[in-house]
Amino acid sequence: MDEEYGNGGWRLRPGRPGDVEAVAELRAVVLRADLERLGRYDPHRVRQRLRDGFSPAHTSVVETPDRPLAGCVTFRPGPDHFRLEHFYLDPALQGRGLGTAVLRRLLDRADAEGAAVRLDVLRGSPARRLYERAGFVAEAEDGVDVSMVRRPEPPHPPPGCLGLPLPPGPSGPTGLPVPPVPPR
Repeated sequence: MDEEYGNGGWRLRPGRPGDVEAVAELRAVVLRADLERLGRYDPHRVRQRLRDGFSPAHTSVVETPDRPLAGCVTFRPGPDHFRLEHFYLDPALQGRGLGTAVLRRLLDRADAEGAAVRLDVLRGSPARRLYERAGFVAEAEDGVDVSMVRRPEPPHPPPGCLGLPLPPGPSGPTGLPVPPVPPR
């Protein structure tokens, strides 16, 4: 996924093993307020949970021209769905559309593969609104987490196509209707 900076001035690059400490620190900063509100903040544990589950093969780092670590996201493939984990953005960049753009890129991938996306978000987290706007719905809740799922969207018709069904009748090799032959 390494690419040039796109329309929004950001790009995703593949995660590397050396990213783990910077990502663990970002996680601690981003989750601190929510974990404190829930009475669950432990400065060591918040970082160690990331270290224990860090998967460079499934992690992408969000970069902007002035921030080599603007955020990160893990997108693990499963048998019938993707698991969205560790989606953190630098607090200074939140609320500006970057999270929506990154999430849209991941959801487009899942939609192309016909796969659902599952995630857990902390109860009361403002991130839940981002996920709900993207079509996620709550499946289960406990005292700490809300488990959410988003089913794949059907493919969008190509640009210029209305996406209307073809009328019944004979079709040619392309599957398009064969126009009637005018009488002579």
